Amino acid sequence: MSQTYLSLTVELPEDQSEAVQDLLHDAGAMGLEVRDREAPPMPGVRGPNPGEAIVIAYFEEMDTAESAKAEVAADHPDARLLLEEKPQQDWSNEWKALIKSVQVGRLWVGPPWEAESAPQDKIRIVIEPKMAFGTGDHPTTSLCLAAIDAYMTSHPGASVLDVGTGTGVLAIAAKKLGAGRVVGTDNDPMSVELAHENASVNNTPELELSGKELTQVKGPFDLVVANILANTLIALAPLIGPKVKERLVLAGVLAHQKAEVEAAYRAQGLIPEAGAAQGEWVRLDFHR
Repeated sequence: MSQTYLSLTVELPEDQSEAVQDLLHDAGAMGLEVRDREAPPMPGVRGPNPGEAIVIAYFEEMDTAESAKAEVAADHPDARLLLEEKPQQDWSNEWKALIKSVQVGRLWVGPPWEAESAPQDKIRIVIEPKMAFGTGDHPTTSLCLAAIDAYMTSHPGASVLDVGTGTGVLAIAAKKLGAGRVVGTDNDPMSVELAHENASVNNTPELELSGKELTQVKGPFDLVVANILANTLIALAPLIGPKVKERLVLAGVLAHQKAEVEAAYRAQGLIPEAGAAQGEWVRLDFHR
């Protein structure tokens, strides 16, 4: 295995970020890191200029990286590009240093290398951080975990749907907290694969994890959770709404996006509750 990896840093207008992400993924990137208004960088990490985004793609082969750089330059002439070679070991250590365990209610969620230090009185969930979202330490994930813990305390055996399951952390948490039927869906095959791996590691193989469209998922569910970006939540409102039997929890929403997301679900007959916030991220709670 190569002792180095290649990072291609792309700085460009924020409204071009998604197109560049798709391009880099199709060009063979092993993974992507995005820093923008929707995903602020970790403390100590350089953020983008106002109105811009930073997209960093990781590659193993120089030819692949250079080809990707050329494609981005051709399609996005305003982008500023930097291709660097870095030691493999440094990347691994830096990546691990960003992933921290969290304790939320009855739960401990963390990476494998911190599992031995998990408190004995907590329900332990081990998540291998790879290329899917949801390691527990992001505010939106923590907000959802808190909501699931509170709901399952008073509704043991409830059915749960996790829309955009990512690593599967929310679905796994629901099951470990006493849920009955638990379904997790994601349109990214890599996320579904990783969610299955994490379900196995956490002894929750009975989870229904797949890439099914919501129209193919039999419902409704007592609790529906969706931790995805605001624009996607709005687009999916007509599909998510009918799946809610009693309670809906939404995250991935910044404070300035709250009103628009809330309106989309009011239109589905759902009634807003107080919700919660962590920093600039908000959680929207509804009941039927």
